[in-house]
Amino acid sequence: MGSHVTERLRLVVKVLGGLVADEVGTARGRRGGVGWNGPFPAEAESSAGNEHRRARAVRKALESLGPFYVKLGQMLSTRPDMVPQSMIDELENLHDRVDVQPFSFFEPVLAEDLGPDWKMRFDDVQMQEPLGAASLAQVYRVTLPGGRPAVVKIQRPGIRDRVLADMALMRKAARIVARVAPRFNEVLDVEGMLTSVFDAMEPELDFRGEARNMDDAREHVRRYRTLRVPKVLHATPRVLVQSMAPGSSVRHVDRAEFDDDERLEIARDLVRYMYRGYFVDRMYHADPHAGNVFAAPGEPATLIDWGMVGRLDRRTSLRLFPLLMALVQNDGHDLARHWAEMGRVTPWSDMPGFAHDMASFVPQISHLSLEDFNFGVSLTKVLQRATKRGIASPPALSLLGKSFANLDGSVRCLAPEIVVPDVFREEAPGILRDLLCEFLSPTQLLRNGMEFLVSASSVPQELRGLLSDTANRQLALQVHEPRTSSAMGGERRLRPSTGAMALGLLALLIRTRRRK
Repeated sequence: MGSHVTERLRLVVKVLGGLVADEVGTARGRRGGVGWNGPFPAEAESSAGNEHRRARAVRKALESLGPFYVKLGQMLSTRPDMVPQSMIDELENLHDRVDVQPFSFFEPVLAEDLGPDWKMRFDDVQMQEPLGAASLAQVYRVTLPGGRPAVVKIQRPGIRDRVLADMALMRKAARIVARVAPRFNEVLDVEGMLTSVFDAMEPELDFRGEARNMDDAREHVRRYRTLRVPKVLHATPRVLVQSMAPGSSVRHVDRAEFDDDERLEIARDLVRYMYRGYFVDRMYHADPHAGNVFAAPGEPATLIDWGMVGRLDRRTSLRLFPLLMALVQNDGHDLARHWAEMGRVTPWSDMPGFAHDMASFVPQISHLSLEDFNFGVSLTKVLQRATKRGIASPPALSLLGKSFANLDGSVRCLAPEIVVPDVFREEAPGILRDLLCEFLSPTQLLRNGMEFLVSASSVPQELRGLLSDTANRQLALQVHEPRTSSAMGGERRLRPSTGAMALGLLALLIRTRRRK
């Protein structure tokens, strides 16, 4: 692993060093600086022209460094709080570009993972041209015994070690950022953000993880008749055989070939399914762009490529739900409050300013259709304003913003007339019902009971403190105050501590027994 890290470090330094050298040359007034990929053409010395050239050079550098940096760049394209708009516009064009390798390049992987007789598993393999090629793998069409079509996804030799080396380098870089820029890191939590990307990418490095994701997703998608997930036929760390998705990606479909009702229902089911992933299942497709959604008239749409999956913890998911409810109900102040509670308020946070930002922003978007509105982009704009006001957002929101933005693009290809907040409003009662069922489940009731017992155990100590304060004529009921309240600059929202709540409940029980 050490040699791989060293080798990758040299390449990364070479590529990024070329960018820095070009910047130095430009600053000295050279019109045709030499960058990482050869000379740049002379451009006007306008600020806009320099920003565009700089952004294009960064995009090309990330593409040249491979899949991890492409994913990182795609995530940064949803973070206007970290990079300027000119860079975002360019990073949105990031593609996992790679030269197509001949099938013979992958045959050793098939032989090692499937055995020397791997050809016996298929009646036919279309070796001439892959269905898809990316930095991590190539995909080929195969015919199974009996004539059933399928696809085989084969990982590129050596790619796992390269990506792991990239991750190790970025972890070191994040720790350096935390040391030299603690205030910046406290708001953005660079290492936490990278960890969410690492965790999501892990199944892409071991296809058995992707197969498990597909099996889980197939169970979750059963409730939607217009959607399906490919069936896993065989999986090893570097080879994945799965059923064939009918049709073509929604990026290339002709909407006129679909019945309007069918087209709209597919789009709505896609949004419903993703929302349930965010709030109920807490597992969601992190990359549902148009190339990963296949559709054909008369067939269910298929979600493919489950290598990158996001997962939310219960607290973040529960906070996210009322946040989006505030958005669809045109309540900017409530959105600001839920966002701060979902994240973390720093000592320099400006909550009144953030609430004012949201009160101005939310009315502009809550009624728009996808033709005029991008839900994912709107989420990242809230993220941008939160960061500017000193409010730290959960690291998981970087991946979540990417998923939202890609979902919008896929739905727009099929049904741009859909108003996404309306679909959320329709789905919200069912989501809330499922969350209530979870809250009342035996496991959750057991947890609630244990929390009550822990709280009740602190009652004697609270009572002694109360009596002591009373004796000293300094009666004071201890309360916990939300971190957001003092920063709001107005009303102080007081919440009793768990001990005080238990004390109040005990008093209520005593009073009830006396009445009996």
